[in-house]
Amino acid sequence: MTSYIGLIHKDADSDYGVSFPDFPGCISAGATLDEARVNAAEALVVHVEGLIADGDPLPPSRSLQGTMADAINRDAVALLIDAPDFAVPA
Repeated sequence: MTSYIGLIHKDADSDYGVSFPDFPGCISAGATLDEARVNAAEALVVHVEGLIADGDPLPPSRSLQGTMADAINRDAVALLIDAPDFAVPA
């Protein structure tokens, strides 16, 4: 199973946001950390399903070190979200 890095962002007076650097435009949010994690996993499934339906390849999973080296990501907290089994090319 391939895992992708989700980045948790939190501003004052906001929910927890989650973005996926490997999947630009794939974002989610939740009122709690647990809700944000669950919603992020669902968002990743929908995003990957869309890529597959369009015939687009899935990007390789970047390393944590490479992801956090980007200045824009340094204030985020990283978590791993598993890509659905059906989405990972054999």
